[in-house]
Amino acid sequence: MFEAPPFWMYLVGFLLVLGPLVTVHELGHYLVGRWLGVKADAFSVGFGKEVAGYTDRHGTRWRLSILPLGGYVQFRGDMNPASIPDPDVQPQEGSFQTASLWKRTLIVAAGPVTNLLVAIGIFATFFSIYGNPVIAGPEDSRMVGAFAEESVARDAGIQIGDTITAIDGSAVEDFDAIRNEVLLHPGREMVFTVSRDGAERDVSFTTARVEEADGFGNVSVLGRIGVGPAGGEYVFEEVGLFESVPLAIERCWDITGMMVTGIKQIIVGDRSIKELGGPIKIAKFSGEQMSLGLVSFVSFAALISLNLAFINFLPIPALDGGHLAFYAAEAIRRKPVGPQATEWAYRTGIVIVLVFMVVVTVNDVISLPLFGS
Repeated sequence: MFEAPPFWMYLVGFLLVLGPLVTVHELGHYLVGRWLGVKADAFSVGFGKEVAGYTDRHGTRWRLSILPLGGYVQFRGDMNPASIPDPDVQPQEGSFQTASLWKRTLIVAAGPVTNLLVAIGIFATFFSIYGNPVIAGPEDSRMVGAFAEESVARDAGIQIGDTITAIDGSAVEDFDAIRNEVLLHPGREMVFTVSRDGAERDVSFTTARVEEADGFGNVSVLGRIGVGPAGGEYVFEEVGLFESVPLAIERCWDITGMMVTGIKQIIVGDRSIKELGGPIKIAKFSGEQMSLGLVSFVSFAALISLNLAFINFLPIPALDGGHLAFYAAEAIRRKPVGPQATEWAYRTGIVIVLVFMVVVTVNDVISLPLFGS
């Protein structure tokens, strides 16, 4: 077990992760807006009361606010930073609401796209510096070489020397692919295609549902089948700068797929909603990863940036994805959605976001050692 980091590290880690990532998100909106001729009345680093600031020659008020938890950009003609039009202000040149549909779409999409680019940039940098970890060796890593003390695979009839070639009909390339697919599906019946003595056969069984703790005691529910590879070892394959970007995009795609799978499992009841976390859990993980060093901390920041991109692309009113959904409807209908429908949609979206925040915050608080978790 690792030693718990000091309290200040949780606080600093949280501010260094969430603050810059949310600010960069808003900066993406701002820069694309400026590029497309939309003026901004304010850009704030942080929320709440202004501590310091100045107004630039374009009329944008740059603010440093008292709560350093991200920031916002308020375009001309907006009633608030959520880009809801102000009904008391007549449309004017350079306002967000008078911009063409394609411009508004690009401006709104720029925020989460910026977070995605940050994640890709971090992963690409790591690949170019440290290389790409791959399994190498004369043996096929998909071949079963050992069983754990408790193994549902062995109990189902899989034998030493069998080579797992597919799971649920999808081919697997190496042991990593097998492990990652199983980890995501605890307690699920899966069909494993194995090659034995030159013939293939399907073996169906339910993966074990295991609760495992990391070095800080954080518990995750994982799927296990209790097998180990017969051969192969990890080596770091040298990666060029241009090769690192496709690898980083692939990594982001894989992680996003895991997010989608996790949400589906929570919706259908395969996973507990208690696994969702909010600001307190982010602060906890931020401090823990900071205590492990720069690489671990920056890797965690990449994951949070990817999460921010994913969440903001969800079609929930009040989030960027909600705006994009309205713009898609506008493109199909060839006219904007009515103001009453828009108002009710945003109210519903805000309620959804608030309920979600309450749920994850309650989860965070309950998981604290104070409550025996």
